[in-house]
Amino acid sequence: MSEDHATALASHLTATGSLTPSWHQYYNAVPRHHFIPDVAWAVPDGTGPGYPIDRNHDAPGWLRAVYSNASIVTQLDAGTGDLRTGKGTPTSSCSSPAIVFPMLQALDVLDGHRVLEIGTGSGWTAALLSARLGSQHVTSVEVDEDIAARAAESVTRAGYAPHLIVADGTDGYEPNAPFDRVHATCAVEHVPYAWVRDTRPGGVIVLPWRPTYGHGMLARLVVDGDGQAIGRFKRTASFMMLRSQQRTIGWTPHHTDNAHTEQTTLDPRTIINAPDGAALTIAAHSPGITQTVIADPDGDVSLLLSEADTPDGAWAAVDYSAGRNTYTVTWWGERNLWAQVSHAHLRWVSWGQPERARFGITVTPDEQVLWLDHPRHRVLPNT
Repeated sequence: MSEDHATALASHLTATGSLTPSWHQYYNAVPRHHFIPDVAWAVPDGTGPGYPIDRNHDAPGWLRAVYSNASIVTQLDAGTGDLRTGKGTPTSSCSSPAIVFPMLQALDVLDGHRVLEIGTGSGWTAALLSARLGSQHVTSVEVDEDIAARAAESVTRAGYAPHLIVADGTDGYEPNAPFDRVHATCAVEHVPYAWVRDTRPGGVIVLPWRPTYGHGMLARLVVDGDGQAIGRFKRTASFMMLRSQQRTIGWTPHHTDNAHTEQTTLDPRTIINAPDGAALTIAAHSPGITQTVIADPDGDVSLLLSEADTPDGAWAAVDYSAGRNTYTVTWWGERNLWAQVSHAHLRWVSWGQPERARFGITVTPDEQVLWLDHPRHRVLPNT
């Protein structure tokens, strides 16, 4: 039965371009179900709410979820959450095949390449890389001891023996460096320079980059001979944050005394629904801002902006109501967050509304900076 489900998923992934011929044989060689625990929480790939899966109580349902594009959450709240209810913050998962294989493809590995993986997780991608390159060429680092132990069992049972290290992936893994490729299975806001340090010149780093504003993007960086990593954003990519960069982001009650009120003609929905290029511009121009959107059944929408690192700091709220040409802005704090976000958006418009593919990022020992079209055209924070 698992073979039928696996074949159906492979056909779907191939039809959508997610699974290419260069990885198809390794998909077949490393069955995903060997890396999924009996009880987990499935998160469909944009098709609906999450739901529990239990192999002992519903083996067919468990198998259908495993061989779908769902991400399978295997841990909540660092092990204290309940996977049967899904309540808690996901802290480990087996990512959707629809992003796993495009990321592996983006690595562009060649025979003999040595790969460092940041975030072993379920162990599935470590095993896939081992099948492709040989276990001796793969080092995978996992910060969570329990997750690492389960992954080691699964990888060993599948017949592979990569170097599995229990450590904080923030620090890379210098003992086995240099690597030809670095594959990060967790998102970062600030790319650890250790990953660049551990990559040989000409090597590639593939990582999900996730600023506080907007959603995650898949970046492919190439390390040059001067110790810089430079590359562009390839597509959207939603991943859990690197443990050392996790934070609670969301709207909380704020100070209202002495708040300022003004009007704007810029529809807040324009900001809410901004394309990736606009979101990247806002993230670069106005770092540290996060957004929350509240939509009422009657069509009213509120855009709430706050400072990710200062929950009781500056905030702004912009309200949309149908039939109005101006919208109320309420803000408080040392920064007018609406003014900063709207200014960044209008800068993006003035540039001709460049799309995501025109943006890139450079990482050096001293800084991380976004750019448009060329690394010399830096997109810097407003001062």
